[in-house]
This record gives sequence, C-alpha cells and structure tokens, in this order.
Amino acid sequence: MNPDQPFERIHFVEEVGLMFELAGLPRMSGRIFGWLLIAEPPYQSNTDLAEGLHASKGSISTMTRMLIQLGLIERVSLPTERRDYFQIKPHAWSQMTRQRMAQITAFRQLAQRGLDMLATEPPHIKRRLQEMHDIHAFLEKELPLLDERWKEEQAKQQFQGNVE
Repeated sequence: MNPDQPFERIHFVEEVGLMFELAGLPRMSGRIFGWLLIAEPPYQSNTDLAEGLHASKGSISTMTRMLIQLGLIERVSLPTERRDYFQIKPHAWSQMTRQRMAQITAFRQLAQRGLDMLATEPPHIKRRLQEMHDIHAFLEKELPLLDERWKEEQAKQQFQGNVE
C-alpha cells in the first residue's frame, strides 16, 4: 500500500465534508458521505464509521439519520448480521439535483413575491430582484432538461455495458 494513501483518503473525506458544509449541510454529514464513497466494503456499520472518522457514535447516528432523510444513503442489513449498515443510495446524485431544483424554484417564487410587492416601484429599485428571479427561472427551466439528458446518457451507458 502506498504510504500516502491513508492520508490521501482522510484528506478526501475532509474535502467532501467541507463541500457539504459549503452547501449548508453539517460537515460531519459530508465526512460520512465521503467515507462511504471510498469505503470497502461499500456498506459500513455505525461502529465502522465512528472508528474510521474518529467521531462519536452519537454524531454518526444523528448524521446518518439526516443523510437517510435527504435520500443520499440507505440503511441495509446483511444476512446473519444483527447490526445495520449504511451505504450510498443508488442515484444519490440525482436526488441531490432534484433537491437543488426545488431550492431554485423556491428562490424564483420568493423573487416573484418581492417583484409583486414592488410592482409600482421604478425599474432601478426592482433590478436586483429581477436578476434573482430571471436566473432562477432560467435554471428552473434548464435543469430538468439536463436531468433528462443525464438519464438518457445513463441508460445508453447501461445498454452499452450490457452489450459488451
């Protein structure tokens, strides 16, 4: 094993944690997700996660519940095992995209309410809200198209993988 590999893995997990934090989620949820991205086996117990991440079991339990609610991981059980394990849920990234699309819609609606409230004001007062509205309206229209293209690409890759 490359002596730098454990450090590289820990660094990767921390980077995922920071990315989650930038997205408004707890860093520990990202660390768990990062760990599950590179874990072997791909399913890990509460104890595995606590030991691997040097975190309390309480923190792991809280964050795994949140990640399950977000649709990013799932709880699995193994035959003959009494404990539960966690793994990344299939299509977790698509789930994250759908959540982002819902946020974009909410921002567009909020901007629209602001524009309605300022309907009689001069354009220069509404400019910032208009920009907020317009970019979110654009993304609201375009992201579903990208999501469909992604699904088509995935189906095509799956088909090609089955043919080869």
